[in-house]
Amino acid sequence: MNPLSHAIRAGALTLSIPLFAAALPAQMATAPSARPGDSMLAQTGPGYADLADLVLSAPVIADATIRSATAIKGAEAAGVAPGHQRFYIEADIGTLIRGAGGLPARVGYLFDAATDARGRAPKLKKMRVLIYARRVPNAADQLQLVAPDAQLPWTPDTEQRSRTIVRDALSTDAPPVITGVGNAFYVPGSLPGEGETQIFLTTANNRPVSLSVLRRPGEERRYAVALSEIVDESAAPPARDTLLWYRLACALPESLPDRSTASLGPENAQAAREDYRFILQKLGPCGRERQMPTVSD
Repeated sequence: MNPLSHAIRAGALTLSIPLFAAALPAQMATAPSARPGDSMLAQTGPGYADLADLVLSAPVIADATIRSATAIKGAEAAGVAPGHQRFYIEADIGTLIRGAGGLPARVGYLFDAATDARGRAPKLKKMRVLIYARRVPNAADQLQLVAPDAQLPWTPDTEQRSRTIVRDALSTDAPPVITGVGNAFYVPGSLPGEGETQIFLTTANNRPVSLSVLRRPGEERRYAVALSEIVDESAAPPARDTLLWYRLACALPESLPDRSTASLGPENAQAAREDYRFILQKLGPCGRERQMPTVSD
């Protein structure tokens, strides 16, 4: 059996894992200086939500240089999306950004590259890339990308943003995964137009997260996010393109569920729904453009 067939049979077929998978211990390496000829662009690569999808799904993230790219055809290229070509990649690992236990100096994996209008794939050999992957059991030198195209051109910006997301996700106070919306309450104030809404969210690890909106006459509504049982003056809206913003903007439903306001009177329920829409407006769209990684064979 030739080495390529052996690698594929070992389990190197592209496979994705759930976005909500628990964070694994990570090896955080110091950011390397740019190599000669590397592009120094200020803002490159996918948007925050798409990059976070990849980072949070990947137990292994590495800066690598492609040594060889062999086109895969026939049965072993089954399931490739239209406009893509599957390759078996051998790459030399430069820096391990995330991955307990380290990696061999050279690894192999399958990658589905987008083709141009003429059906031609890009030249991959010698390309510096970032790979977002998981390990293949019983094959130390083989990886599985968390999505068929979870290989990105390396740029300083994409690497640094990936590192930031890893750091934020592994911190002790990382915002939890949002799984739904719980009860909502609205309490009118003593003055016309005054009131406060509080909306409790459900999370994967049962950590408390709540949203609050404060209305005061003659002032614009203000909202805040609390990551504890108590909402105090330190609660504030999340900055855009942060992990907390991503958890909310990409997980909250488009409208407040009816069950969340079941205990409220009609007027108070309407106020809570309005304040929920206000929060979504302030958060802005998630902006996801890639297909989120999911479990597949």
